[in-house]
Amino acid sequence: MTDFTQYADQGPLPGKLFIVEGIDGSGKSTQLDLLKKWLISQGYCVSYSEWNSSPLVRETTSVGKVKRLLSPQTFCLIHAADFADRFERAILAPLRAGAVVLADRYIYTAFARDVARGMDPEYVRRIYRFAPKPTAAFYFRVPLAEALRRILTGRPELKYYEAGMDLALSEDPYKSFELFQGRILDEYEKMIPEFGLSVIDATLPIAEQQAQVRGLVEPHLRGVLRQQVSPYAEVLHTQGLSGRYLEGKESDWSSE
Repeated sequence: MTDFTQYADQGPLPGKLFIVEGIDGSGKSTQLDLLKKWLISQGYCVSYSEWNSSPLVRETTSVGKVKRLLSPQTFCLIHAADFADRFERAILAPLRAGAVVLADRYIYTAFARDVARGMDPEYVRRIYRFAPKPTAAFYFRVPLAEALRRILTGRPELKYYEAGMDLALSEDPYKSFELFQGRILDEYEKMIPEFGLSVIDATLPIAEQQAQVRGLVEPHLRGVLRQQVSPYAEVLHTQGLSGRYLEGKESDWSSE
């Protein structure tokens, strides 16, 4: 299997790239949001990017989903175009400027989802060969049953592609979703040794997960763009974190 990092010659990138990955319901978005707020409270210059957010292909993607025109191949290529655009605008430029870049899903999402849809792993990896290796990549591991419970509790309905209905796994959208997420989970587990993903137990208390993430991020922050902050910023941030996250119910609904 090709090591995609051999293609990632973007020149000197003084910034730091931290990314989160995991199946839907893993809580990765909550953890990245907490990390972002902490970094900002410490005065670091932070840029944020999320999966499937490029305006370049948004309309095309929307039409394809509504009319159910997206095959596994077109899904793969349209997400690659989306990623290439947001990489250029929201990831590469801040890295060159020396900022911290946080990405909610990175190329590993494509490696997991596209392969779960039947695409060749080598083919998908070659598409993303321009992407540099992250400073740290966090994989939030959660049992499939727990992830499904978090996602499906109170959920009115699942979207066609989100449930993997295009793969004809089951006529029941909820069963299809379970089978599809199981495939994605299997691909993530394979990638842990392949790409050196840092595994976080997503069943731990939110604060404990965040402490682990900060502990792994902090050693990489030397030399990153930073400004002076108020000595009270961390106190206020900690109080706000306690009220908003540590007592609340967390959800992580990542759309296709």
